[in-house]
Amino acid sequence: MNTLERKRNPWAWIPTLYFAEGLPYVAVMTVALVMYKKMGLSNTQIALYTSWLYLPWVIKPLWSPFIDLIKTKRWWINAMQTLIAAAFAGVAFFIPTTHFVQVTLAFFWLLAFASATHDIAADGFYMHGLDEQHQSLFVGIRNIFYRVAMIFGQGLLVMFAGWIEQGKLFPKLGSAAAAQTAVQAAADVIPSAVEGSLSTAASGNRIALAWSLAFYLLAGIFLALTIYHRFILPRPASDSPRSDINARTIWKNFATTFATFFKKDHLGLMLFFLLTYRLGESQLVKIAQPFMLDGRPAGGLGLSTASVGGIYGTLGVIALLLGGILAGVAISRGGFKKWILPMALAINVPDLLYVLLAALKIGSVPLVSACVALEQFGYGFGFTAYTMYLIYIAQGEHKTAHYAIGTAFMALGMMLPGMAAGWIADRIGYTMFFVWACLCTIPGIIAALLVRRQLPADFGTKRD
Repeated sequence: MNTLERKRNPWAWIPTLYFAEGLPYVAVMTVALVMYKKMGLSNTQIALYTSWLYLPWVIKPLWSPFIDLIKTKRWWINAMQTLIAAAFAGVAFFIPTTHFVQVTLAFFWLLAFASATHDIAADGFYMHGLDEQHQSLFVGIRNIFYRVAMIFGQGLLVMFAGWIEQGKLFPKLGSAAAAQTAVQAAADVIPSAVEGSLSTAASGNRIALAWSLAFYLLAGIFLALTIYHRFILPRPASDSPRSDINARTIWKNFATTFATFFKKDHLGLMLFFLLTYRLGESQLVKIAQPFMLDGRPAGGLGLSTASVGGIYGTLGVIALLLGGILAGVAISRGGFKKWILPMALAINVPDLLYVLLAALKIGSVPLVSACVALEQFGYGFGFTAYTMYLIYIAQGEHKTAHYAIGTAFMALGMMLPGMAAGWIADRIGYTMFFVWACLCTIPGIIAALLVRRQLPADFGTKRD
């Protein structure tokens, strides 16, 4: 560890680095859902378009080996954060335009690829920037700040956009005359992008204005993070391009890694579990927020954007975090084999609450909040089983690479079913869709039962 590295307190960069890792992911996977729903897209379009955005995380093992070969991980972090900030600004700029769907999707694709690459570099840099003792110490901290990014993105940011939609923030922009005056007065002193946002207000389109300003806020935050990390990230001596390897060596090792993964015992069951454990959740997550936002004539709950941000993005994420913490304690005491079936039930059975909400058209914010909190708590508790299974199948040689391949299948299991979720919901309505999502949880529970037979009794237990 060099002198410069020793001077860098991990508290100065671990929280902000993992906040920066979580923010673009939640913007692509969750915030985009709400934005497109408010901008008038159908559930079919929303689910299809946003599910395709999982693709960079599905295929990131294909280019992750080259992050070691080209430049340093610190360089990749800085480059990707700059690109992410630019992509956020691009989304914001084109939201008020006629062809906003096509252009913003292009920027979301750029954002997704940059975010997936940033994930690879940040996780690698974490191991270079800390010794083993500090890696163990800060693993919980990095996870907490990743969740903080989720709370900020799908909670506070969505609420911010909702308050602008309702006129609770920047109320004068609700007046066309006032907004047009502001545009004329600011034309010579503000960027054309902001001028365009104010012009949106002049046309009375507060929804486009709200989401444009929300993404400008994201762009500003990420620009600040980029500048901060450019100066504050340590420069560990071990973070350097590998001179002892080349592209041919990487491809050879890459082929060997994939070949050994697909030679694992019980491969069919392994893939069955990876692709079906979240089969119901992969569809429900694409429709839950559009369902809350849709009006009652369309079968939705008719909640405001700010309410959905508070319920799903803040209270829901906190419940999810608590569920994950409890699951970790449970496995450490009783073992993974004991808890895999209860966790499979926890992640799937609470989906029935959405059937209840849709059938009874429950619009009470406290009741909806309670249902979402319970469902998200179960999701946090149950998802831990997925993480533990990835660790289990990754054991042996090529542990890191095999874990990455497992996460690619995890993303594929979310992407493919999610693409059809909106079409199904639009065809059969929200109540029957949630019934369908509950039926889709059955294969995952069966997979958990089958996997349970293979697990060692003590896997995952805490050893003194």
